[in-house]
Amino acid sequence: QVQLVESGGGLVQAGGSLRLSCAASGSIFSINSMGWYRQAPGNLRELVADITSSGSTNYADFVKGRFTISRDNAKNVVYLQMNSLKPEDTAVYYCRAGGVRLTTRALVPDYWGQGTQVTVSS
Repeated sequence: QVQLVESGGGLVQAGGSLRLSCAASGSIFSINSMGWYRQAPGNLRELVADITSSGSTNYADFVKGRFTISRDNAKNVVYLQMNSLKPEDTAVYYCRAGGVRLTTRALVPDYWGQGTQVTVSS
């Protein structure tokens, strides 16, 4: 019913930048929150940043001042601008749409994208 497709991952040198995008499509009426999570090998998936439909943002401490999340509500797209990347930012980055109201008016807790690899070389 709903698909999330991420793009923008890749290989970058430390100190560089990448911009991730995630587009949600399908039978969507509204999305409460959209966000980015990441998971490095051997680690649990962790929140990077999220943003509500009203524009309120939340960042993990380890990305404050370096990453910026933004959202286009009309297009159901969320972005993550990542600057000053560090090798420890290397992970698979997943997009999440939370509190999704479908056109049937059903409310689904969340949907996840398939993930995009971000690799930062030292």
